[in-house]
Amino acid sequence: MTGNEREGYGKTRLADEILSAGLRTQYDTHAKRLLSAGPVLARILQKTVEECAGFTAEQIMAWIDPEIRISSEPVEPGKDRTRLTKAETRSRLPGEGAVTYDIRFHMQLPPEQDRQENGKRILFDLEAQKEYYVKYRLVTRGIYYAARMLSSQKNREFTGSGYAGLKKVYSIWICMNAPGYAANELTEYRIAKLDRDGTAPEAEESYDKLSVILICLNEQRDRGEPGSLYHFLNTLLSSRLAPEEKLYILEEQYGISMQMKIREELEAMCNLSEAIEERAMARGMECGIEQGIEQGIERGSFIAFCSLVKDGLLKTDEAARRMKMSEEAFVERMREENGASE
Repeated sequence: MTGNEREGYGKTRLADEILSAGLRTQYDTHAKRLLSAGPVLARILQKTVEECAGFTAEQIMAWIDPEIRISSEPVEPGKDRTRLTKAETRSRLPGEGAVTYDIRFHMQLPPEQDRQENGKRILFDLEAQKEYYVKYRLVTRGIYYAARMLSSQKNREFTGSGYAGLKKVYSIWICMNAPGYAANELTEYRIAKLDRDGTAPEAEESYDKLSVILICLNEQRDRGEPGSLYHFLNTLLSSRLAPEEKLYILEEQYGISMQMKIREELEAMCNLSEAIEERAMARGMECGIEQGIEQGIERGSFIAFCSLVKDGLLKTDEAARRMKMSEEAFVERMREENGASE
């Protein structure tokens, strides 16, 4: 598949996913499929990965292997391969359980862009995280995922003691609905050499094997400057913008031409606000009946809104508003409820 053909496929699929997802793009399946489209991956790598800095999205897209995998489902499977390099989205190690990655893919830099004779091969994991507040630090989980990507390379990327064949891995985390103090920020954690006594003459490529990147988004606070990675991702993953508006912005501002003929009219978008309110009230009434009169209904409604936040159907500030609480108080109480349920 040529670069142009691959780009055309990515554009078509991206347009189709945006139109079908509508206002529900933060649902897991839609978010993963949107992020796995070639033009999207290329622009994320262009702004985050040092090996891609200075190159166009079209060049980077040509270097991405077309076999991009979402969870256990191949998004764009290539021909059956017996090579050790096939990326899997599920990693199993005896006694350590299994890890399921959101999106797995790899990139092969051409020889002229790298000093290695056959070009540099890099492995990627891209994760979509709906909520910022979890029981662990996202960077800690990212390091674990990246470490598993390193250890699983034996008998895939190299055999025996051929550790020189170990490939660099990136674990990139896109966190939606980040709090205001972390909105539209990017942080990278990587392995670096620290000469504490003398200077070790070790080449950087020998230890530069792991990088974790966190991209924190919050479209309610600020969608970001047009042309920035934050503006691009906030537009793509917005739960507020209409699909047609997303397509227009991606075409006009980012040059992603949606080369496809829409075969039928878009279905009318359902009113998520009303659906969320009805669902919360139903859950609240159920909890209230079990727990008592006013206090039970109030707590039941709170638990219901917490559930909607966790499901990605409601943002924390909106849930707090409906509970007549500040966002900080809502988040604190949500943490308390989570602790009590453990």
